Amino acid sequence: MFWGSLWMVPLALVPLAIGEAIDEGIAARDTGTLLTWCGLILALGLVLAISDLKTNRAGDRAWLDSASLVQRVVVRHATHVGAALPKKIKTGEIVAIGSSDIYSIGGLMGVFSRLAGGLVAFIVVAVILLSSTPILGLIVLVGVPLATLGFVPLLKPLRARTEKHRDEVGAATSMAADIVSGLRILRGIGGERKFTERFGQTSQRVRKAGVEAAKIDSWLSGIEVFLPGLVTVLVLWLGARLALDGTITVGELIAFYGVSAFLVIPMGTATEAAHHYSEAIVAAKRACAILAMEPSVTSPEKPKPLPQGSFGLHDEKSGLTFPAGQLTVVNTTEPVAFADRLGRYTDAEVLAGDIPLREADIEEIRDRVLVAHNQDVLFSGKLADEVDMGKTVDLRTALWAADAMDVVDGLEHGTDEYLAERGRTLSGGQRQRMLLARALSFDADVLVLDEPTSAVDAHTEARIAQRVAELRQGRTTVVFSQSPLWTGVADRVYTA
Repeated sequence: MFWGSLWMVPLALVPLAIGEAIDEGIAARDTGTLLTWCGLILALGLVLAISDLKTNRAGDRAWLDSASLVQRVVVRHATHVGAALPKKIKTGEIVAIGSSDIYSIGGLMGVFSRLAGGLVAFIVVAVILLSSTPILGLIVLVGVPLATLGFVPLLKPLRARTEKHRDEVGAATSMAADIVSGLRILRGIGGERKFTERFGQTSQRVRKAGVEAAKIDSWLSGIEVFLPGLVTVLVLWLGARLALDGTITVGELIAFYGVSAFLVIPMGTATEAAHHYSEAIVAAKRACAILAMEPSVTSPEKPKPLPQGSFGLHDEKSGLTFPAGQLTVVNTTEPVAFADRLGRYTDAEVLAGDIPLREADIEEIRDRVLVAHNQDVLFSGKLADEVDMGKTVDLRTALWAADAMDVVDGLEHGTDEYLAERGRTLSGGQRQRMLLARALSFDADVLVLDEPTSAVDAHTEARIAQRVAELRQGRTTVVFSQSPLWTGVADRVYTA
């Protein structure tokens, strides 16, 4: 805002300095005075050039910093909400915030410097004009604010149309995410053309909503030129009559014309700020909707520490107990809900030793109780980075226990191979083994596995069950599976 003011004020003063140079230098035929005013004009130009550079740099920095801050805050909070997030909001909404909304909010922050400079320059110019020629100064002082207020009635419809456009963008982004994640299935059933048509229709709704918002924006752009232009014409017409009557000098006439032409810049900045404000409000509402979300479970005010080492669990709903240091297999028709209860992803009566999980710190639970579903996802990146969780179980040991070394050996770069998003380059069984290796490498005090081998053949499953039992010996492990190969290595078996 400081550099914006230092940029706008000299820009406003240049026409006034030119007018003085004409009256006191050229009209008076005073070369010394003319050179003095020319030097002052050059000095104003130098200040103008430096401050213009600083203003743009400061504005860009504010734009980038605010966009980055919004993105970090939203992503961090979305991570904090955790497992409850997909139940409360579509994937496309999160993606749209990071791909478009942050730029709307950043744009508003970036325009503040020039908006402040325009306001300061307007006040300076108004004071000078009122003190020299009150009638022209009054026209400028009253006319420019009225011209600025001319676009206010358009702000509400612009915001409504912008919000509609944002809704359509979110819907299109969600649909695109769904199509990409299910692309292999769509190809298998020949549904590519059908979903291409659906996405095309959604894209057209986005386009139409964008055009409707652009219509209001075009009116704003027209008003930005037209209304200040009327003020400039009025000042020039009245100034010319006053100059002919001898009320003002030729230099003052040129100065007034230059100032009125300059005021188009603050007017344009105000219009731009109003446009950014309308977009930013819509974007900020979306971000605030996510920031208002709370995780399904939270830590108590005074959490109790969990038992040291590997501890057992007891589920009050089923009445089952999972002893510490043992591998327990559960045959149930609802493995996902059961596993989520044990990992405190839902509010349920589960005891860790003699400590209720609801009385423990949620961060400690996440660090010591790992729930791994067979539908979890692999992230894109180097295999070693995406699978190795950096705990006491090294990557190769975890891959061996998951019987995934043959998968790694078949990759060109081994553990340095780059995995595509969700591991799409791997088969279902290979992907499942990588997910199991990732869970094993975390070396949690309590490991809960939901159908970890449902996509592999019996020989592979037998090796995995034996190796997991060996690796997890002395650690609490709960496996939800209907396979007899897991019950064969289990210390305890339940049917629920």
